[in-house]
Amino acid sequence: MDFSLSEKEKAFHERVRALARAELADGALARAHSEEFPGDVMKTLVKSGLIGITIPVEDGGHGGSLMEAVLAITAIAEICPRSADVVQAGNFGPIRVLSAFGTDDHKNRYLKKLLDGELLITVAMSEPEAGSAVTDLETTAEPEGDGYRLNGTKVYTTNGLHADLFLTYVRYGPGLDGIGSVLVERGGDGFRTGSPSRFLSGEGWVEIRFEDLYIPPENVLLGPGGFKKQISGFNVERLGNAARSLGVGRCAFNLARDHALTREQFGRPLCEFQGLQWKFADAEIQLQAAELLLHRAAVNADAGFPSALETSAAKVQCNTAGFQASDMALQVMGGLGYSEDSLVEYCFRKTRGWMIAGGSIEMMKNRIAETVFDRRFSQRPPRPAR
Repeated sequence: MDFSLSEKEKAFHERVRALARAELADGALARAHSEEFPGDVMKTLVKSGLIGITIPVEDGGHGGSLMEAVLAITAIAEICPRSADVVQAGNFGPIRVLSAFGTDDHKNRYLKKLLDGELLITVAMSEPEAGSAVTDLETTAEPEGDGYRLNGTKVYTTNGLHADLFLTYVRYGPGLDGIGSVLVERGGDGFRTGSPSRFLSGEGWVEIRFEDLYIPPENVLLGPGGFKKQISGFNVERLGNAARSLGVGRCAFNLARDHALTREQFGRPLCEFQGLQWKFADAEIQLQAAELLLHRAAVNADAGFPSALETSAAKVQCNTAGFQASDMALQVMGGLGYSEDSLVEYCFRKTRGWMIAGGSIEMMKNRIAETVFDRRFSQRPPRPAR
């Protein structure tokens, strides 16, 4: 059993870190405080081969591994946390769903432009009354001719202010088998947005409303019964969330470590106080444990065995370790850590959000418990006896 990266993986990781230091370090703080999607970073990453790492070569990607995508995210997140979102958008989530289930027409019209950084795609899934209980979604796709009329509302859509294309979960009919997805382009007749709002991380989001929006048949991604297909890949997609949590937590940890080595109080460097030494020791243990769980999940998913237990455990540990490391770093750095003059306060805000997004840590623990007991635990109230 070897817990080390292969020589190829080490070389790849070092190449990405060198790129991040050279191209992304200087603007890291400014990007963290901007609501704009970092399109400049997207262009850099396209040129460097870091968009479409996991997409098959025949679809225009690089045919790389999930492990490489995870390494790219963590390496960039340690240097420029906001830029890690660009790696995520170009390698995980809807872009992989489009590659896996899209038609040749979908790929010709959309996927190529996504891989070239010309378009940005996001998932429109959450609704006012359907968060963790995503199967309660109410956005309807009613047949009209060969296409559909879309009506409903989506909220908390990541990159919703800037995305060009929305992979939208819809209801064709009742029950689980009535759920599928369509591809919605921004700006069509019946596409509406509410007033912009902001997450704690500083990123903007906007309510998206569909009012009799016509969806042509060629923009149906998965028809009735498609929900199980598209949600089956969600275990793997959580690795992008977990990798960002880990990388951003490590970014905060490194900034606080450098601060503790150079900052003096009471005539001594902060690192000489045992109370702070133990904080760093605890954070290091948790970050290393998270990295091991994340790498295990990525390697096994690459081998064709994506595990709900492994991906859920990796997400919980990475989310928790990343946030705790950021919280520790903020405390160690005091006023500077709490100030927008440092990336640490951004890391604190950013990692907190991933404990909710992509499946809350409570939902992940439910999945883990189901594996432990080898049975399904429905969160819905029991049906009344007939």
